[in-house]
Amino acid sequence: MLKKDLIELCLLHLLSQGDQYGYELLRRLHDAFPDTQESAVYAILRGLCREGCSEQYTGQTSDGPARKYYRLTDSGTARYGELLRQWRTLLAALGALGIN
Repeated sequence: MLKKDLIELCLLHLLSQGDQYGYELLRRLHDAFPDTQESAVYAILRGLCREGCSEQYTGQTSDGPARKYYRLTDSGTARYGELLRQWRTLLAALGALGIN
């Protein structure tokens, strides 16, 4: 699994917990992957929307500008399950080699 796939898995995981706005997703990912570029995260988010794995909508905040929120779709839930399966398979293969 490459870093892009891991970031996609993380985004889908975060969205599986509920709708979130882009900057919050970026901040949480940046905590785990500090060297990840903002533009790369937003490109993956746009790709997830294009592929029908997530939807974007505009939400209002009480004291600020409107924010772009993302939500997981049924296709996104299926994609999340597939990436999670791949991740677990990779971990098992690495473990079988003694790589922990």
